[in-house]
Amino acid sequence: MKIQDITNFLETIAPKGLQENYDNVGLLTGSTEWKCTGVLTTLDATEAIVLEAVRNNCNLIVAHHPIIFGGLKKINGKNYVEKAVITAIKNDIAIYAIHTNLDNVIEGVNGKMADKLGLINREILLPKQNTLKKLETYVPTAHLQKIRESIFKAGGGQVGNYSDCSFASSGEGTFKGAEGTDPFVGTPGKLHTEPESKLEIILPVWMENAVVKALIEAHPYEEVAYQVININNINKTIGSGLIGELEEAITESEFLDKLYKAFNIKVIRHTSFRDKMVKKVALCGGAGSFLIDNALQVGADFYITGDVKYHEFFDANGQLVLADIGHYESEQYTTELLFDILSEKFPTFAVLKSGVITNPVNYFVAASTPNGV
Repeated sequence: MKIQDITNFLETIAPKGLQENYDNVGLLTGSTEWKCTGVLTTLDATEAIVLEAVRNNCNLIVAHHPIIFGGLKKINGKNYVEKAVITAIKNDIAIYAIHTNLDNVIEGVNGKMADKLGLINREILLPKQNTLKKLETYVPTAHLQKIRESIFKAGGGQVGNYSDCSFASSGEGTFKGAEGTDPFVGTPGKLHTEPESKLEIILPVWMENAVVKALIEAHPYEEVAYQVININNINKTIGSGLIGELEEAITESEFLDKLYKAFNIKVIRHTSFRDKMVKKVALCGGAGSFLIDNALQVGADFYITGDVKYHEFFDANGQLVLADIGHYESEQYTTELLFDILSEKFPTFAVLKSGVITNPVNYFVAASTPNGV
């Protein structure tokens, strides 16, 4: 099995086109053509993780966070990024990052957090807009089904949980080829009339190149007429954060205890309780303070995320309990998520979960703290 076989599969789960514009997902070191000896899943691809991969004969690391986020002007080993990259290159270790594209799918990072809390009735907290385009083309009616199937195979016709979506209308096409042309039907220099169908297919924006390529390869005409149109839409299956419900409402202190145990947290920073029952819970793995307003708008009782700044706690405005459980803590189960995804797809292949804790944050617990906590 090549590394490309694994990365291609991961991109069916979380397409690279779903990454945010500041991100850097995909293969960061190594080659897709390498034969894969094993996969190590992790949250961060630090030097310790690379050495763990070497010890376990895994030449592919699948990490949530990209170890290379911005441009590297020098690689001298002066910081943790450069050290990890040098160690990976020296040991022929490929590093693949699956970051905000995995955040933006409902069964991704946030879905795993929701699993740990037992949330039901899940929806995206901030759905993405303008994720679809429409391909319009004209094809000989006799070739309609063949061309349609080729486009579907390339990723066209996907709308939410539906696939193979298209619309065709019949008509009559005319054309006249100039001298030197080689038309599929008709004679150069003479007007030709052909029964044609107008084919319209919706496609995800990130599949445009593949779909157009499939169209041109399957189309019998020498010159293929088509256009791709932007569509204003809201995609409720893709976007930031997640909102769900507990099966049964519980008190705020009970929910905080549930959160504490589910994520094995040492410290939870939160706003004041409102003395109300908790039923509706919003969450976002990593740094999610940008979604506080969205959590308020959907009427969440609790919003869970990480990296909340002091003044951002005021944004809860007494309308929900805002809980910061830490960046690492909120995303720690991504290692498990990636392991599960790959193990299910490649059950006989060596897929390992990292045992290295990459959290750079430590917590001091005073001995005088009640119950030693």
